[in-house]
Amino acid sequence: MSLVTCLLILIVAFLAGVEGVLDEFQFHQPLVACTLVGLVSGYLTEGVLLGGYLQMMALGWANVGAAVAPDVALASIASSILMVHGLQGNLPVDFVISVSIAIAIPLSVIGLFLTKFCRTKAIQLVQKMDQAALQADFKVMERQQLLGISMQGMRVMLPALLLVLLPNDWIISLIGSCPVVVLRGLSVAKGLIPALGFAIVINVLASKETWVFFALGFILAGISSLSLIGVCIIGAAMMLIYMALKKGTDQGTSFDIDASISDLLDR
Repeated sequence: MSLVTCLLILIVAFLAGVEGVLDEFQFHQPLVACTLVGLVSGYLTEGVLLGGYLQMMALGWANVGAAVAPDVALASIASSILMVHGLQGNLPVDFVISVSIAIAIPLSVIGLFLTKFCRTKAIQLVQKMDQAALQADFKVMERQQLLGISMQGMRVMLPALLLVLLPNDWIISLIGSCPVVVLRGLSVAKGLIPALGFAIVINVLASKETWVFFALGFILAGISSLSLIGVCIIGAAMMLIYMALKKGTDQGTSFDIDASISDLLDR
């Protein structure tokens, strides 16, 4: 990789780490992070494919209370860099993406320990900010805040720097040494990841009222003459009709469905 490409990848890695805490521009999401790494390295299509697979896998990952979800930022950046190394070694695209997905899972666990370490260290910064607030020292507060955010960016950028500096031959030999049985398993797992992502979402949202919509959605998706946009429009129309009918049922009185749908759209 050229020096400019390496610098751009490190910038993307820093932004992904920062966004893992800020959640403002979603640079830490796999679809965004992998696409950006693919864009700056000249492998945009492959980056979008890798990001799409990882995004489906990470749909059910969320912080709940004190439980921190696996780190998608480090997993996305590191697996993207490994993908670039593999593609520069003229390895097959499907093979490289499959291996990158497999490597992303343990990397997300490693990133989880790194982000916990940074969050623990940030407690000391908060205490310093509290002391500065008592003295109305806003400059110190701003510096401590920037330092805390920078720690989150560095936790992704430093591993990315290490992977970028590794010789390309080492990465290619590591990827190419995978047994054939493992490669077949990775190929199958790659196809199951989108189904796993949908299953996680359904497991969270499923109820007696929503199962019928899931069933109808799968049936509509199986109709080859319907495009994805058409299925989405039908789903939105069904949602509006259902909400209008439910509103009238809850009120227990007769109602005008056209007026109810108009009220929902105005909101």
